[in-house]
Amino acid sequence: MLWLIILPSGRSRYRFQATDIATISPRPGMIEIKIPDATPGIIMQNALGDEQGLLAKVRYNRLIDTFLGMTCYSLQSHLRTTVVEIGQVETDEIYVGVDKRGAQYVVPVQAKRGKDKLSVVQIWQDFAMSADKFPNLICRPVASIQMKDDVDDIACITPHIERRRQAHRKW
Repeated sequence: MLWLIILPSGRSRYRFQATDIATISPRPGMIEIKIPDATPGIIMQNALGDEQGLLAKVRYNRLIDTFLGMTCYSLQSHLRTTVVEIGQVETDEIYVGVDKRGAQYVVPVQAKRGKDKLSVVQIWQDFAMSADKFPNLICRPVASIQMKDDVDDIACITPHIERRRQAHRKW
């Protein structure tokens, strides 16, 4: 099935593009890794039930490090910037990381809770923002999705689009 998505193409300009996927979500049967919750009690008691609360749990439990298998550091929360030929781009959190070979990465993270869906447009914008703002780093976008409300069940996924792009860069 083809979806028609709306992509930004400059300030106050948009274009339509056909794609075979419109949203990104965890697949059934994903590998589950149990991690003891290291979120400080004061954070758990006072975190709001929004994306920033979810990102706090991701940060304190070092889920990005565990998921990607590299050392990552939170660089900035809620980045709002402008990218040439796209316009305004928002990313929930930016990490930078280093793997065991010394390769350096930028990890834009999108967070979703409840019934919110992750759009392929957000991942496309993360690639564009990363290329524009961090041209010397390898982009590894991650989606952190809280699977159920009020449950510590967080899925971290690297969208398939990232693998295709990374494979393309190797050639």
